[in-house]
Amino acid sequence: MFIRTALLGSAMAITALPALAQEVNVYTTRQAFLIEPVVEAFTEATGITVNLSYLESGLVERLTAEGDRSPADLVLTVDIANLQQVVDAGVLQPVESEVLEDAIPENLRSPDDLWFGLTSRARVVYAHKDRVADGEVTTYEDLADEKWRGRICTRPGVHNYNLALLAAVIAHHGEEAAREWAEGVKANLARVPEGNDRQQVRAVWAGECDIALANTYYMGAMLADEEQRQWAESARIVFPTFEDGGTHLNISGIGLTRAAPNRDEAIQFMEYMVSPEAQAIYAELNHEYPVLEGAERSELVASWGEPEFDTYDLTEIARLRGAALRIMEEVNFDG
Repeated sequence: MFIRTALLGSAMAITALPALAQEVNVYTTRQAFLIEPVVEAFTEATGITVNLSYLESGLVERLTAEGDRSPADLVLTVDIANLQQVVDAGVLQPVESEVLEDAIPENLRSPDDLWFGLTSRARVVYAHKDRVADGEVTTYEDLADEKWRGRICTRPGVHNYNLALLAAVIAHHGEEAAREWAEGVKANLARVPEGNDRQQVRAVWAGECDIALANTYYMGAMLADEEQRQWAESARIVFPTFEDGGTHLNISGIGLTRAAPNRDEAIQFMEYMVSPEAQAIYAELNHEYPVLEGAERSELVASWGEPEFDTYDLTEIARLRGAALRIMEEVNFDG
Protein backbone atom coordinates (compact mmCIF):
# COMPACT_ATOMS: atom_id res chain seq x y z
CA MET A 1 0.00 0.00 0.00
CA PHE A 2 1.41 3.36 -1.01
CA ILE A 3 0.78 6.28 1.41
CA ARG A 4 0.51 9.94 0.43
CA THR A 5 0.69 12.64 3.13
CA ALA A 6 -0.38 16.31 3.00
CA LEU A 7 -0.34 19.12 5.61
CA LEU A 8 -3.69 20.85 6.15
CA GLY A 9 -3.13 23.74 8.55
CA SER A 10 -1.70 22.25 11.72
CA ALA A 11 -3.20 18.79 11.07
CA MET A 12 -1.87 15.99 8.89
CA ALA A 13 -4.26 14.28 6.54
CA ILE A 14 -3.35 10.78 5.38
CA THR A 15 -4.82 9.51 2.14
CA ALA A 16 -4.43 5.87 1.14
CA LEU A 17 -3.80 5.25 -2.54
CA PRO A 18 -4.62 1.94 -4.25
CA ALA A 19 -1.62 -0.33 -4.81
CA LEU A 20 -0.15 -0.17 -8.27
CA ALA A 21 -1.17 -3.09 -10.45
CA GLN A 22 1.56 -5.73 -10.71
CA GLU A 23 2.13 -7.53 -13.98
CA VAL A 24 4.58 -9.58 -16.00
CA ASN A 25 4.80 -9.50 -19.81
CA VAL A 26 5.90 -12.71 -21.50
CA TYR A 27 6.87 -13.22 -25.14
CA THR A 28 6.42 -16.90 -25.92
CA THR A 29 6.58 -19.25 -28.87
CA ARG A 30 4.36 -21.69 -26.98
CA GLN A 31 0.66 -21.44 -27.68
CA ALA A 32 -1.27 -19.89 -24.82
CA PHE A 33 -3.33 -22.99 -23.99
CA LEU A 34 -0.10 -24.84 -23.17
CA ILE A 35 0.82 -22.46 -20.37
CA GLU A 36 -2.35 -20.62 -19.35
CA PRO A 37 -3.24 -22.99 -16.45
CA VAL A 38 0.13 -22.51 -14.75
CA VAL A 39 -0.10 -18.75 -15.40
CA GLU A 40 -3.52 -18.67 -13.77
CA ALA A 41 -2.17 -20.57 -10.76
CA PHE A 42 0.66 -18.03 -10.41
CA THR A 43 -1.76 -15.10 -10.52
CA GLU A 44 -4.02 -16.73 -7.95
CA ALA A 45 -1.05 -17.30 -5.64
CA THR A 46 0.56 -13.88 -6.03
CA GLY A 47 -1.98 -11.43 -7.44
CA ILE A 48 0.42 -10.65 -10.28
CA THR A 49 -1.15 -10.57 -13.76
CA VAL A 50 0.73 -12.33 -16.55
CA ASN A 51 0.26 -11.01 -20.09
CA LEU A 52 1.15 -13.57 -22.77
CA SER A 53 2.17 -12.51 -26.27
CA TYR A 54 2.33 -15.51 -28.61
CA LEU A 55 4.91 -15.11 -31.37
CA GLU A 56 4.94 -17.92 -33.92
CA SER A 57 8.08 -16.43 -35.49
CA GLY A 58 10.25 -13.32 -35.36
CA LEU A 59 10.88 -13.42 -31.60
CA VAL A 60 14.52 -12.35 -31.78
CA GLU A 61 13.84 -9.75 -34.45
CA ARG A 62 11.07 -8.16 -32.37
CA LEU A 63 13.14 -8.02 -29.19
CA THR A 64 16.08 -6.57 -31.10
CA ALA A 65 13.94 -3.92 -32.75
CA GLU A 66 12.32 -2.91 -29.45
CA GLY A 67 15.62 -2.77 -27.62
CA ASP A 68 15.53 -1.20 -24.16
CA ARG A 69 11.98 0.04 -24.85
CA SER A 70 10.60 -3.50 -25.04
CA PRO A 71 7.60 -4.18 -22.81
CA ALA A 72 8.66 -7.82 -22.52
CA ASP A 73 9.96 -9.03 -19.17
CA LEU A 74 10.46 -12.67 -20.09
CA VAL A 75 11.06 -14.91 -23.08
CA LEU A 76 9.65 -18.44 -22.92
CA THR A 77 10.48 -20.76 -25.80
CA VAL A 78 11.41 -24.32 -26.72
CA ASP A 79 14.65 -25.90 -27.94
CA ILE A 80 18.17 -24.95 -26.91
CA ALA A 81 18.85 -23.52 -30.38
CA ASN A 82 16.06 -20.97 -29.98
CA LEU A 83 17.27 -20.02 -26.51
CA GLN A 84 20.81 -19.60 -27.77
CA GLN A 85 19.64 -17.33 -30.58
CA VAL A 86 18.03 -15.06 -27.99
CA VAL A 87 21.25 -15.10 -25.97
CA ASP A 88 23.35 -14.29 -29.03
CA ALA A 89 21.10 -11.32 -29.81
CA GLY A 90 22.15 -9.75 -26.52
CA VAL A 91 18.60 -9.12 -25.32
CA LEU A 92 18.74 -11.08 -22.04
CA GLN A 93 20.17 -10.26 -18.63
CA PRO A 94 21.49 -12.72 -16.03
CA VAL A 95 19.44 -13.77 -13.02
CA GLU A 96 21.13 -14.80 -9.79
CA SER A 97 18.64 -16.93 -7.90
CA GLU A 98 19.30 -19.68 -5.40
CA VAL A 99 15.76 -20.94 -6.02
CA LEU A 100 16.47 -21.51 -9.72
CA GLU A 101 19.94 -22.95 -9.10
CA ASP A 102 18.68 -25.39 -6.49
CA ALA A 103 15.72 -26.55 -8.59
CA ILE A 104 17.30 -26.92 -12.05
CA PRO A 105 20.14 -29.35 -12.84
CA GLU A 106 23.32 -27.60 -13.92
CA ASN A 107 23.26 -29.03 -17.45
CA LEU A 108 19.72 -27.67 -18.02
CA ARG A 109 20.53 -24.01 -17.30
CA SER A 110 22.93 -21.46 -18.68
CA PRO A 111 26.34 -21.27 -16.97
CA ASP A 112 26.07 -17.47 -17.15
CA ASP A 113 22.51 -17.43 -15.73
CA LEU A 114 20.90 -16.16 -18.95
CA TRP A 115 18.41 -18.99 -19.48
CA PHE A 116 16.83 -21.69 -17.34
CA GLY A 117 15.18 -24.96 -18.37
CA LEU A 118 11.59 -25.44 -17.21
CA THR A 119 10.74 -28.83 -18.71
CA SER A 120 12.62 -31.37 -20.80
CA ARG A 121 11.64 -33.62 -23.66
CA ALA A 122 13.44 -36.65 -25.09
CA ARG A 123 14.02 -37.36 -28.77
CA VAL A 124 13.12 -41.00 -29.03
CA VAL A 125 12.00 -43.75 -31.38
CA TYR A 126 8.35 -44.54 -32.09
CA ALA A 127 8.43 -48.23 -33.02
CA HIS A 128 5.57 -50.14 -34.64
CA LYS A 129 4.17 -52.57 -32.09
CA ASP A 130 4.03 -55.54 -34.48
CA ARG A 131 6.82 -54.92 -37.00
CA VAL A 132 9.53 -54.05 -34.48
CA ALA A 133 10.46 -56.58 -31.81
CA ASP A 134 11.07 -55.68 -28.18
CA GLY A 135 14.74 -54.91 -27.73
CA GLU A 136 15.32 -54.36 -31.46
CA VAL A 137 15.92 -50.65 -30.93
CA THR A 138 18.88 -50.05 -28.65
CA THR A 139 21.18 -47.07 -29.26
CA TYR A 140 21.21 -43.97 -31.44
CA GLU A 141 24.37 -45.31 -33.03
CA ASP A 142 22.46 -48.45 -34.05
CA LEU A 143 20.09 -46.40 -36.21
CA ALA A 144 22.85 -46.21 -38.83
CA ASP A 145 23.04 -50.03 -39.04
CA GLU A 146 21.98 -51.66 -42.32
CA LYS A 147 19.29 -53.68 -40.53
CA TRP A 148 17.18 -50.51 -40.61
CA ARG A 149 17.52 -50.02 -44.38
CA GLY A 150 14.28 -48.54 -45.69
CA ARG A 151 12.65 -48.62 -42.26
CA ILE A 152 13.19 -45.14 -40.73
CA CYS A 153 11.14 -41.94 -41.03
CA THR A 154 12.09 -38.53 -39.72
CA ARG A 155 11.35 -34.87 -40.27
CA PRO A 156 13.97 -32.83 -42.20
CA GLY A 157 17.50 -33.11 -40.91
CA VAL A 158 17.94 -29.33 -40.84
CA HIS A 159 15.11 -28.89 -38.34
CA ASN A 160 16.30 -27.75 -34.90
CA TYR A 161 15.19 -31.00 -33.23
CA ASN A 162 17.35 -33.15 -35.50
CA LEU A 163 20.23 -30.68 -35.48
CA ALA A 164 20.27 -30.88 -31.69
CA LEU A 165 20.36 -34.68 -31.87
CA LEU A 166 23.23 -34.60 -34.38
CA ALA A 167 25.03 -32.04 -32.21
CA ALA A 168 24.74 -34.56 -29.39
CA VAL A 169 26.28 -37.23 -31.63
CA ILE A 170 29.17 -34.83 -32.30
CA ALA A 171 29.53 -34.19 -28.57
CA HIS A 172 29.82 -37.91 -27.91
CA HIS A 173 31.87 -39.07 -30.89
CA GLY A 174 33.31 -36.14 -32.84
CA GLU A 175 32.48 -34.68 -36.26
CA GLU A 176 33.87 -37.49 -38.44
CA ALA A 177 31.86 -40.17 -36.66
CA ALA A 178 28.79 -37.92 -36.68
CA ARG A 179 29.07 -37.49 -40.46
CA GLU A 180 29.24 -41.27 -40.89
CA TRP A 181 26.22 -41.64 -38.62
CA ALA A 182 24.20 -39.08 -40.60
CA GLU A 183 25.11 -40.85 -43.85
CA GLY A 184 24.07 -44.18 -42.35
CA VAL A 185 20.73 -42.92 -41.10
CA LYS A 186 20.06 -41.26 -44.46
CA ALA A 187 20.73 -44.57 -46.22
CA ASN A 188 18.16 -46.20 -43.94
CA LEU A 189 15.36 -43.72 -44.61
CA ALA A 190 12.12 -45.06 -46.04
CA ARG A 191 11.36 -41.74 -47.74
CA VAL A 192 12.67 -38.23 -48.19
CA PRO A 193 12.42 -36.36 -44.84
CA GLU A 194 9.28 -34.24 -44.74
CA GLY A 195 6.54 -33.12 -42.38
CA ASN A 196 6.54 -32.72 -38.61
CA ASP A 197 7.03 -35.30 -35.87
CA ARG A 198 3.38 -36.35 -35.84
CA GLN A 199 3.56 -37.10 -39.57
CA GLN A 200 6.43 -39.50 -38.93
CA VAL A 201 4.31 -41.48 -36.48
CA ARG A 202 1.47 -41.43 -39.00
CA ALA A 203 3.88 -42.94 -41.54
CA VAL A 204 4.65 -45.76 -39.08
CA TRP A 205 0.91 -46.40 -38.70
CA ALA A 206 0.47 -46.35 -42.49
CA GLY A 207 3.25 -48.88 -43.06
CA GLU A 208 5.63 -46.49 -44.81
CA CYS A 209 8.31 -47.17 -42.21
CA ASP A 210 8.79 -49.21 -39.06
CA ILE A 211 10.35 -46.65 -36.75
CA ALA A 212 10.31 -42.85 -36.53
CA LEU A 213 12.33 -40.23 -34.70
CA ALA A 214 10.10 -37.86 -32.71
CA ASN A 215 9.83 -36.09 -29.37
CA THR A 216 8.16 -37.82 -26.44
CA TYR A 217 5.43 -35.23 -25.79
CA TYR A 218 3.82 -35.82 -29.18
CA MET A 219 2.50 -39.13 -27.86
CA GLY A 220 0.29 -37.26 -25.41
CA ALA A 221 -0.80 -34.76 -28.04
CA MET A 222 -1.79 -37.50 -30.50
CA LEU A 223 -3.62 -39.60 -27.94
CA ALA A 224 -5.77 -36.56 -27.16
CA ASP A 225 -6.73 -36.11 -30.82
CA GLU A 226 -9.55 -38.27 -32.20
CA GLU A 227 -7.98 -38.66 -35.64
CA GLN A 228 -4.39 -39.06 -34.52
CA ARG A 229 -5.04 -41.48 -31.67
CA GLN A 230 -4.79 -44.46 -34.00
CA TRP A 231 -1.36 -43.30 -35.14
CA ALA A 232 -0.12 -43.15 -31.55
CA GLU A 233 -1.69 -46.46 -30.58
CA SER A 234 0.11 -48.25 -33.44
CA ALA A 235 3.51 -47.46 -31.92
CA ARG A 236 5.35 -47.69 -28.62
CA ILE A 237 7.98 -45.28 -27.38
CA VAL A 238 11.50 -46.62 -27.07
CA PHE A 239 14.28 -44.66 -25.37
CA PRO A 240 17.55 -45.19 -27.26
CA THR A 241 20.74 -44.17 -25.50
CA PHE A 242 24.19 -43.20 -26.67
CA GLU A 243 26.72 -45.98 -26.25
CA ASP A 244 28.57 -43.87 -23.69
CA GLY A 245 25.62 -41.91 -22.32
CA GLY A 246 21.86 -41.66 -22.02
CA THR A 247 18.80 -40.58 -23.96
CA HIS A 248 19.02 -37.24 -25.77
CA LEU A 249 17.18 -34.37 -24.05
CA ASN A 250 16.10 -30.90 -25.11
CA ILE A 251 14.19 -28.29 -23.13
CA SER A 252 11.64 -25.56 -22.90
CA GLY A 253 13.23 -22.61 -21.15
CA ILE A 254 12.89 -19.04 -19.93
CA GLY A 255 15.05 -15.92 -19.76
CA LEU A 256 14.78 -12.40 -18.36
CA THR A 257 14.94 -9.67 -21.00
CA ARG A 258 17.44 -6.85 -20.79
CA ALA A 259 14.60 -4.29 -20.77
CA ALA A 260 12.36 -6.06 -18.17
CA PRO A 261 10.20 -3.17 -16.89
CA ASN A 262 8.82 -5.51 -14.18
CA ARG A 263 12.03 -7.23 -13.18
CA ASP A 264 11.13 -8.26 -9.62
CA GLU A 265 7.75 -9.68 -10.62
CA ALA A 266 9.35 -11.48 -13.57
CA ILE A 267 11.92 -13.20 -11.35
CA GLN A 268 9.10 -14.15 -8.99
CA PHE A 269 7.34 -15.81 -11.94
CA MET A 270 10.55 -17.63 -12.98
CA GLU A 271 10.99 -19.00 -9.47
CA TYR A 272 7.34 -20.03 -9.27
CA MET A 273 7.73 -21.99 -12.50
CA VAL A 274 10.16 -24.40 -10.81
CA SER A 275 8.00 -24.93 -7.72
CA PRO A 276 6.56 -28.44 -7.25
CA GLU A 277 3.04 -27.14 -7.96
CA ALA A 278 3.93 -25.33 -11.17
CA GLN A 279 6.18 -28.12 -12.41
CA ALA A 280 3.36 -30.63 -12.01
CA ILE A 281 0.86 -28.40 -13.84
CA TYR A 282 3.24 -27.52 -16.67
CA ALA A 283 4.43 -31.09 -17.16
CA GLU A 284 0.86 -32.43 -17.15
CA LEU A 285 -0.22 -29.96 -19.81
CA ASN A 286 2.61 -30.74 -22.19
CA HIS A 287 3.51 -34.34 -21.26
CA GLU A 288 7.09 -33.21 -20.75
CA TYR A 289 9.52 -34.05 -17.98
CA PRO A 290 9.76 -31.66 -15.02
CA VAL A 291 13.25 -30.30 -14.37
CA LEU A 292 12.60 -30.32 -10.62
CA GLU A 293 13.61 -33.64 -9.13
CA GLY A 294 10.66 -35.39 -7.56
CA ALA A 295 8.02 -33.21 -9.21
CA GLU A 296 4.92 -35.10 -10.28
CA ARG A 297 4.82 -36.31 -13.89
CA SER A 298 1.74 -36.81 -16.00
CA GLU A 299 0.25 -40.30 -15.79
CA LEU A 300 1.32 -40.99 -19.38
CA VAL A 301 4.91 -39.90 -18.86
CA ALA A 302 5.12 -41.84 -15.60
CA SER A 303 4.00 -44.98 -17.47
CA TRP A 304 7.22 -44.87 -19.53
CA GLY A 305 9.29 -45.76 -16.49
CA GLU A 306 12.64 -44.23 -15.56
CA PRO A 307 14.73 -43.69 -18.69
CA GLU A 308 18.43 -42.93 -18.37
CA PHE A 309 18.90 -39.40 -19.68
CA ASP A 310 22.09 -37.84 -20.96
CA THR A 311 23.68 -35.26 -18.67
CA TYR A 312 25.70 -33.31 -21.22
CA ASP A 313 25.73 -29.52 -21.10
CA LEU A 314 23.07 -28.12 -23.44
CA THR A 315 25.20 -25.02 -23.98
CA GLU A 316 27.70 -27.29 -25.69
CA ILE A 317 24.93 -28.76 -27.85
CA ALA A 318 23.97 -25.22 -28.89
CA ARG A 319 27.61 -24.46 -29.72
CA LEU A 320 27.81 -27.51 -31.99
CA ARG A 321 24.64 -26.65 -33.93
CA GLY A 322 26.63 -25.00 -36.74
CA ALA A 323 28.75 -28.11 -37.21
CA ALA A 324 25.60 -30.26 -37.22
CA LEU A 325 23.99 -28.08 -39.88
CA ARG A 326 27.11 -28.25 -42.03
CA ILE A 327 27.15 -32.04 -41.82
CA MET A 328 23.46 -32.35 -42.70
CA GLU A 329 24.06 -30.19 -45.77
CA GLU A 330 27.26 -32.00 -46.78
CA VAL A 331 25.59 -35.42 -46.72
CA ASN A 332 22.48 -33.94 -48.40
CA PHE A 333 20.35 -35.55 -45.72
CA ASP A 334 17.12 -34.05 -47.00
CA GLY A 335 17.87 -34.67 -50.67
